[in-house]
Amino acid sequence: MLPNLLSKICPGGRYGVRFFNSVYSRNTSACGCKFSSPIFQRSLFMRIPMDKMCAMYTGKYLFIGVRGVSSSVPGLHMKKRPQRKKKTLTEDAESHSGFWTVTAYATAEEYDLEKLEEGLRQQNLYAPFFVMNNGDQSSKSGGSDVLRAKAKYQFDDEPREIFFFREGSVVLWNISELECTNILNFLRKFEENSYSEPIISEECETMKYTYSNQIEKACLQDEVILLNSLDEAGFEKYTFSNAVGLSVKLGVLEASLDCYIDSVRSVTEDLRQGKHIRMSREEVLRKIGQLFALRHMINLSSDLLDTPDFYWDREDLENLYHKMCLYFSIAKRTRVMNEKLNHCMELVELLSSHLNDRHHIRLEWMIIILIMVEVLFEIVHYAERILG
Repeated sequence: MLPNLLSKICPGGRYGVRFFNSVYSRNTSACGCKFSSPIFQRSLFMRIPMDKMCAMYTGKYLFIGVRGVSSSVPGLHMKKRPQRKKKTLTEDAESHSGFWTVTAYATAEEYDLEKLEEGLRQQNLYAPFFVMNNGDQSSKSGGSDVLRAKAKYQFDDEPREIFFFREGSVVLWNISELECTNILNFLRKFEENSYSEPIISEECETMKYTYSNQIEKACLQDEVILLNSLDEAGFEKYTFSNAVGLSVKLGVLEASLDCYIDSVRSVTEDLRQGKHIRMSREEVLRKIGQLFALRHMINLSSDLLDTPDFYWDREDLENLYHKMCLYFSIAKRTRVMNEKLNHCMELVELLSSHLNDRHHIRLEWMIIILIMVEVLFEIVHYAERILG
């Protein structure tokens, strides 16, 4: 009975301790818990809500307490972006042999797909081809923004495939972790403005997929991608890859915006306290340029606000694409990012206006001083003529 009780009680911060009718206290830590006084009397202890309780059983004593709250609160707090919960597969599905892994990364602002296609052919491990908007496969880009590559050497019945999107994301189907690492290293030569390794690893997305003969259309069920085994063209894989790649790309942009917000936090604090702004006009111009670059990538150079032309005459795939975008909350996350960008733009415009005013005032004082010097010289010349 006691282990069941302990499994339902979460560990937390500061605790009082009570063991049946006797009171016992000490300072110790275990499993991330810190136990200390004050001691809660029974009348108070009985009124503590269950979701605020914590316990640890040592074999002799039962230590029970209440979670506390930190008293350290900064003067100006900017809410951090909560880490989006990654979708995981159930244990039963993970242990099933008919399931494979699909992993997505966003590694750069853009890929040079033409040079990448040539590099893959020289490597001779994958058979690359461009996916056109009409669904055809071609060895020439022809304006295509997607490069698909199939492994020439298979290890099991399920093929290994990779989708490279020009906007800087890559989706790997049935690719092992070691092979993923090799592919990402190979990609570096064809990237423009590569992202840092920590951001790439943090914002990746991993899901499970399988095939089913009991469905007519591909879908997402219990956080598992179900593919139709009759889809020989692989358009369903393409659709899922498109949505997952878009999600990880948006995740990297969100992380970049968070870094930007952290970089201007000190300036906001100086404005609040009326201190001197520790930023030059050149730095403000760079900040404005960074904001416009982020806004350009979100609203102009990506499909975050629009549906790709590939789904123009493929209603089933378009519905699947929209369902996946809804699953990853792409529209909501994009709207939140634009709101944050608008706020940051107002801040840097305020800083730019303030620094311009200071510059104009400095120029006016310089002109006034020059006029005073000229007047002073005229007075000296006038005095010399009078005295001479």
